[in-house]
Amino acid sequence: MDLTTTASALLEQLPPPLPADRIIALNQPKADLHTTRSHEWNGWTFDVPPGVFVPGWTSRLIHERLLDGRIETRGRRYAAMGVGLGVEAVAAGLRGATEIHAIDVHPPSVAAATRHYRRLVGERPDTAFHPLVSDVFDALPDEVRLDVVTFNPPAVSQTVSDDPDVVRNVCVGAPLLAKFFAQIVERDLLAPDGEIYLIASNTADLRAIVRHALDHGLSPRVDHLHDWRDGVLTFLFRITHDTPRTGGQR
Repeated sequence: MDLTTTASALLEQLPPPLPADRIIALNQPKADLHTTRSHEWNGWTFDVPPGVFVPGWTSRLIHERLLDGRIETRGRRYAAMGVGLGVEAVAAGLRGATEIHAIDVHPPSVAAATRHYRRLVGERPDTAFHPLVSDVFDALPDEVRLDVVTFNPPAVSQTVSDDPDVVRNVCVGAPLLAKFFAQIVERDLLAPDGEIYLIASNTADLRAIVRHALDHGLSPRVDHLHDWRDGVLTFLFRITHDTPRTGGQR
């Protein structure tokens, strides 16, 4: 596909979801979800409480870019949506973000992210850390304007479990993104030159996700495409305002 396309041309080129049985097989939860585990990345160790998910390879595509600046947070106001263990918050803190809003609907995940941030980053005079339990941006103060948002949404298009923790983290589906984009636009949460990095695979309904962004006047394009060589294609979308904007808190 042409990775430079946008709008309806991008919609036409995105692949449909994989067959349902393949999606379900690829997204089976591990049996140890409700136990205490650990996660290691970049020389850091994260304790993983019961019910909190260990980041997978898709999440690492975001983590790597936050750490090396391909997704730049230095001197910027950043929101890690679905922060989980807090790897994104730690990377942004060490990179030098001005504000970090570590957001998750799951209280134990926010608590874990806060512990890891305090231990690995600590207090920094030029960085404000704001952990927040919230369904999407519901609890975010109205005055906040964000320069960067990252989200690895639970957008898998098939129900893979009846465990609420699995559903929350894996298969809420594309409708969640309709709420996500609606809040971004209706509450004017994105700075004029702000950017959203959203990652999803063809285990999700990619066309529905991109259509939701377009319907809310946002402009998605493919920043990176990763082929896992097993039929799964992962798209990292960079999403901005459709037209240049002025004003907003700077």
